[in-house]
Amino acid sequence: MSLQPSATFRYTLMRLGIFAGSFLVIWGLVWFRIVPSGLGRSNLFWVALLALIVSAPLSWILLRKQREAMAVQVAGKVDRAKERLAANQSQEDGV
Repeated sequence: MSLQPSATFRYTLMRLGIFAGSFLVIWGLVWFRIVPSGLGRSNLFWVALLALIVSAPLSWILLRKQREAMAVQVAGKVDRAKERLAANQSQEDGV
């Protein structure tokens, strides 16, 4: 058993990290009034929305290798599950 985290876990953590970094940068831009703040008490929602919009394309570009590794890992698990299902079905057919 390896201690290396799964590709899905690494991808998720990196994606959350990019979102958190975007959130902090946009919060700073709003704080220094470079980017307009939200209306009334919607400032936190505004910053989170902008961070989501900024982090999505960044994640798409920066995490390509991790996303491909995750896809390979998931495909392998799906293939093993299909093999187990086929083996179980063939055992049931033999009864």
